[in-house]
Amino acid sequence: MKSIFRIKLLLILRGLHFLFFLDMFRFQWMRIRNYKKNKLFKKTYPQVALPSDYLIYESFQLDYHKYYLDSRETAVWVKRHIEKYNSLENKKILDWGCGPGRIIRHLPEVVGNNCAFFGTDYNNESIEWCRKHIPGVSFNLNGLEAKLPWPENTFDAIYGISIFTHLSEKMHFDWLKELVRILKPASAGGGILFFTTQGSNFRVKLSASEQNLFDKGQLIVRGNVKEGHRTFSAFQPQTFMLHLLKDVDILEHIEPESHNASIPAQDIWIVRKR
Repeated sequence: MKSIFRIKLLLILRGLHFLFFLDMFRFQWMRIRNYKKNKLFKKTYPQVALPSDYLIYESFQLDYHKYYLDSRETAVWVKRHIEKYNSLENKKILDWGCGPGRIIRHLPEVVGNNCAFFGTDYNNESIEWCRKHIPGVSFNLNGLEAKLPWPENTFDAIYGISIFTHLSEKMHFDWLKELVRILKPASAGGGILFFTTQGSNFRVKLSASEQNLFDKGQLIVRGNVKEGHRTFSAFQPQTFMLHLLKDVDILEHIEPESHNASIPAQDIWIVRKR
């Protein structure tokens, strides 16, 4: 009952365009809650460059330990999934939606093997920070429009962690097309695209009417905020994803078990360009 009330309340606040203000309140609350923990991290790791608190919060959680140390583990996790289908040696790798570099900053060390690393994001502050503080990676500022500066068949691997989860239905199709465009073709080994979505594990986060549409295979989009922002949310049923991915080869779809009901695990999709 409590969760149902919370879902309805958040939908009302979203409809009234109050959600951004609520999110800013949550940001300030997390600054206070994690102040001692974050202060200890800075004392323990004085050499680690950190983005502003809001850049960290907007892209993940306002927790320095999770931003830096846990994200290194995420970088290892990304590597393990991609290298099952593409040997990571002398390859070009792109982080789509890199934010303030929480994953890409670790890849030169985690992957190595003469690979070249790139990051792109629509947040100018994040890209400027990354360019100043993360060596060995080339960064690009993109817009919300699905348009990237690289020529066709550039990358061996692209990953996007919780990026489709903040896009409208049209942008799902536009961005998939653009990402596939810059992946290498089958004749060159077939570029790999690795990404996550809010699948069936997130059904509990939906209202009854949203669940009904989700079960029918419809993408659920919660807008009334800036598209791409953390408060813009999309939930992807498998039927919708299979339609979205009809022109690529699906190598793997994983629905991880969720160990925390309040933070469901996202689906993993790994596809290859034909």
